[in-house]
Amino acid sequence: MPAAASAETAIEETPAPAPPEAERRDKPKRQPRYHVVLWNDDDHTYDYVVTMLQSLFGHPPERGFRLAKEVDTQGRVIVLTTTREHAELKRDQIHAFGADRLLARSKGSMKASIEAES
Repeated sequence: MPAAASAETAIEETPAPAPPEAERRDKPKRQPRYHVVLWNDDDHTYDYVVTMLQSLFGHPPERGFRLAKEVDTQGRVIVLTTTREHAELKRDQIHAFGADRLLARSKGSMKASIEAES
């Protein structure tokens, strides 16, 4: 038995070898993220903003109302953070959404922009 005990103590744990250099380089990098920013104006109602956010982003009415209130009080609100390509698409969809039919002075869509996430 003493020989078996010494064999057990002789076993050392060896660290796993590091992955080859090629495998470390091939890991995909995370794409930079961008915010879609909605800007306040006086030519759109809360109903318009809630409907637009629900239609374009799938935000439920409660969240749409919170975002509408924030854009109204703060002047701007981030409605989505995503990849640059997707952010550009969503900004363009906001610009194409059209005028608020409840306000005669509304001549077009709300303004939106994208900015890099910090």
